Amino acid sequence: MLIDGFGRVHRDLRVSLTDRCQLRCTYCMPAEGLEWSKDLLTAEEIIRVVRAAVSEGIEEVRLTGGEPLLRRDLLDIVSAIDVPALSLTTNGMGLARLAEDLKRAGLQRVNISVDTLRPERFLSLTRRGGLPAVLAGVEAAVAAGLQPVKVNTVLMRGVNDDEVLPLVAWARELGVELRFIEHMPLGPAGAWDRADLVTAEEVLEVLGSAYDVLGVDGRESSPAELWQLDGTGPHVGVIASVTRPFCGDCDRLRLTADGNVRSCLFARDEDDIKPLLRSGGSPQDLAAFLRDTVSRKGAGHGIGLPTFVQPTRTMSEIGG
Repeated sequence: MLIDGFGRVHRDLRVSLTDRCQLRCTYCMPAEGLEWSKDLLTAEEIIRVVRAAVSEGIEEVRLTGGEPLLRRDLLDIVSAIDVPALSLTTNGMGLARLAEDLKRAGLQRVNISVDTLRPERFLSLTRRGGLPAVLAGVEAAVAAGLQPVKVNTVLMRGVNDDEVLPLVAWARELGVELRFIEHMPLGPAGAWDRADLVTAEEVLEVLGSAYDVLGVDGRESSPAELWQLDGTGPHVGVIASVTRPFCGDCDRLRLTADGNVRSCLFARDEDDIKPLLRSGGSPQDLAAFLRDTVSRKGAGHGIGLPTFVQPTRTMSEIGG
């Protein structure tokens, strides 16, 4: 099993399929100048790592990016992964076209980024157009049965924090689970300012102004605290990585698109598994590599500490 020095058992593997994306979200990527990796793992290499991880107790795999729908061999990768829980995180731009095919290939559910319902604001946030395509992707995921469909919203002060209630009303009408995420220091260098952070407490205050908000038990290792509104409808989640860190229950391991294994989203170091993959490493060798990486995992990300230093790689390079 993948157990770190603090006794945390790892059962969740996040696999980034590419660092490329059609959008340039301000909290994730610079407007220009970010070079794409020229040496991504092949589908066969990804599957080898996933199978080694499964042999060590991984039960859930989430495919991420960049934008994973940009991988031409995505359906082949999805169909080759055999785990109890297989999900995918996407910006939704190409989902209307692929939702049904993904479901048939074996994908169980999706997380879709929707930070605003306003086209002009979407353009400002992403530096690209395309909100109708994203919203169509959400509806296609629902229709395809990729349940539960989860929608992720990164809130930023003075940018989209006035859309909490409109987003909730939209999500409840569609029957999807909306999750508000605290803005994390994982974008371009110098782009994150704690003063711009919309905290979980603030989100709950806004929700409480319009609904009867009741906590949902059974969070376990999930990053989201779940809340029921007025006793009906889909849950609303709040992921408070900054103000309410859940590092003590973290069970996640990450594989970047270029073959680096990371034990923490905010890690300053990572272990390149490509040489082992490309020199004939056995499944047992790959499993031992993963165990070693997990064994050196730190206690937590330390965002609130004076010693915290933002990772040099952005979210798109690491994988969500």
